[in-house]
Amino acid sequence: MPMHLEGSCRCGAVAFELDSHTPVPYQLCYCTICRKTAGGGGFAINLGGVSASLKIKKGKRSIGVYRAEICDDDSENCETSPCKLSTGERNFCTKCGTALWLFDPTWPELIHPFASVIDTDLPQPKAKVHLMLRYKASWVKPQIGRSDETYDEYPKLSLKAWHRKHQVWVK
Repeated sequence: MPMHLEGSCRCGAVAFELDSHTPVPYQLCYCTICRKTAGGGGFAINLGGVSASLKIKKGKRSIGVYRAEICDDDSENCETSPCKLSTGERNFCTKCGTALWLFDPTWPELIHPFASVIDTDLPQPKAKVHLMLRYKASWVKPQIGRSDETYDEYPKLSLKAWHRKHQVWVK
């Protein structure tokens, strides 16, 4: 049985719940999109959830969607470089700005809530993956543990595969 998660925004306008086979918050993404829209320490942590299980308990009208532009030349300035619109839909609270989850129709069975908005106690990871380090802010000094993995861009291992490899997949 997947782990049941409940989450909410900072101001309480939005509350939601969903089920997750991959509830261990292990990925720290340092890309410019994550760190500028949802990061605290220069990164964001996404979980994996079953999109069909998502239920908005409160505040459906307070949810906005942001689709980032992705630039070809690695520039952070989308106004001056050739860019394309991401298929990823970053959902956030329009009242307080809290980043809630990412949904991408390319993988319609998945939804990726930010660990920072989950109110349910989450399992602590024994190892972490630091990804998109190529894009980290200059002031960020990642705290990389002995068992952690690091990647300049995306790792080949999926959320599901990582959770299975580390024996933390919730059936």
